[in-house]
Amino acid sequence: MSKLGFIGLGIMGAPMAGHLQAAGHTLFVNTIGSVPDVLAAGGATACGSAKEVAEKADIVFIMVPDTPDVEKVLFGKGGVAEGLSAGKIVVDMSSISPVATKDFAKRINELGCDYLDAPVSGGEVGAKAASLTIMVGGPDKAFETVKPLFELMGKNITLVGGNGDGQTTKVANQIIVALTIEAVGEALLLAAKAGADPAKVRQALMGGFANSRILEVHGERMVKRTFDPGFRIELHQKDLDLALNTARSLGLSLPNTATAQELFNACAAHGGKAWDHSGMVRALEIMANFEIGQKV
Repeated sequence: MSKLGFIGLGIMGAPMAGHLQAAGHTLFVNTIGSVPDVLAAGGATACGSAKEVAEKADIVFIMVPDTPDVEKVLFGKGGVAEGLSAGKIVVDMSSISPVATKDFAKRINELGCDYLDAPVSGGEVGAKAASLTIMVGGPDKAFETVKPLFELMGKNITLVGGNGDGQTTKVANQIIVALTIEAVGEALLLAAKAGADPAKVRQALMGGFANSRILEVHGERMVKRTFDPGFRIELHQKDLDLALNTARSLGLSLPNTATAQELFNACAAHGGKAWDHSGMVRALEIMANFEIGQKV
């Protein structure tokens, strides 16, 4: 069994750490607030700093919201970098900037340690079910070392390439998810406004080429008006900011990604930053002055 560190025990991090603990690994943890009762009861050791986690663990996992948070955990006062010794592995499972990730990896490598960027897709449901998709960037040897641990948290695990490539893959994932939510929202809104039953339209579409996991899960949310997260709009806004900023640095135009971000912005302006991201449909409904499920 391994000595593992886990920093960031929020909606995603807590169940992910729980799977590692359930497999018999020793956990050293650090988080904002208190350690979840289930982890404490299972024997997780609460550490006063990220540095202390890095001192005690051989592999350190990080799961925090955004790029500045990862930088603070790694390189801030009392951060992971201060507690590392040669041969350890740092695994960032947050969704952050690919460009910053390459810099973070270089700085950790200079300390004699390996770095993996391993963002995930699947949300809270996937974290609890240990069915996350994990997209990994980093050296082969470190990946092979950590892969059995990834397999405790997810099912579709891919080494995409070098450091930063995992984060680039996650950005690409979030573009596809956002644009598909928008497409499903437009389709069901059109159907409902035309007088068709959106629930039955969705059912019919699930049997054809337009079927997708988003039509299945988020289409149902749109029909049933259940916009509790899930995955919050404000987090998807952060991910699309990463996409648009990365594209800008590469001289690319992502016009439909920009449109999806504006729809999320409209939702946030109407108090919806904490809605599930399927709530993007509400921005379309506001423009249409019509809600899915409303009688024509």
